[in-house]
Amino acid sequence: MKHLLKLGDLSREEIYGILNLADQLKYERKNNIRHPLLAGKKLGMIFTKSSTRTRVSFEVGMYELGGYALFLSGRDIQLGRGEPIKDTVRVLSRYLDGIMIRTFAQQDVEDLAKYGSIPIINGLTDYCHPCQVLADLMTIREYKGSLAGLKLCFVGDGNNMANSLIVGCLKVGMQVSIACPDDYRPDAGVLAWAKEQGGLTVTSDLKAAAADADVLYTDVWASMGQEAEKEAREKVFRGFCIDGALMKLAKPDAMVLHCLPAHRGEEIADEVFEAHAGDIFDEAENRLHAQKAVLVKLLK
Repeated sequence: MKHLLKLGDLSREEIYGILNLADQLKYERKNNIRHPLLAGKKLGMIFTKSSTRTRVSFEVGMYELGGYALFLSGRDIQLGRGEPIKDTVRVLSRYLDGIMIRTFAQQDVEDLAKYGSIPIINGLTDYCHPCQVLADLMTIREYKGSLAGLKLCFVGDGNNMANSLIVGCLKVGMQVSIACPDDYRPDAGVLAWAKEQGGLTVTSDLKAAAADADVLYTDVWASMGQEAEKEAREKVFRGFCIDGALMKLAKPDAMVLHCLPAHRGEEIADEVFEAHAGDIFDEAENRLHAQKAVLVKLLK
């Protein structure tokens, strides 16, 4: 494991290795055991998309591991003035021990890895969100005890979250159902890969997708960069919501996850969110632990 560009690059064993280390680091943190495994290491954090959880969790994570994180806004570095990525990363590779980037194009992340000489971490692109799904898998395993054989139902847009959930869940032996409008299906390449693996269903039938699910998961209807489509998407996605009626179709002990921020009353009913706030905010906390595990795997 040289980088974390997308979950498709990782083996099942590498994913479980990250999850096991994340569990260990979480235990040590809860018990006030210091783990300065990255003392002296420096992480550059490039943001061309704004962030709450990604920035804070990576910055705190590096601090707790004994390292240092530098916030690099796309407006403040030369990338924002047209410098080629291959030039920027060849310079930063001489200053830093790793780079995390949260941006729009997946190709930007791939180019950082291609032209740089340090580990690159994908903090989110329009194509995928591997760090979030590692935290999701960590949370599901905490609640359910294991992952293989469980069914996760994702409700909403076939976006970067859907793409990464499909790959991550299938790699650890879970079943996945995606409930989305026909014109908003996940990435064609991800679907082709999943067809070879087996275990994925994509349908516009929300009730069928949610039946007997162990985990219900949703995300906003309009992601960052899609603000101009908000009104159109509200019409298309109306009804694609985790509410009390949908919960009755899932298993009685089903958990609910949301990558946040949530638009209550749209993709998730307020009462469902509050009833499963423990699930959702444990999931948010686990971003810190899962990403610390990734940092240790790549930078130590």
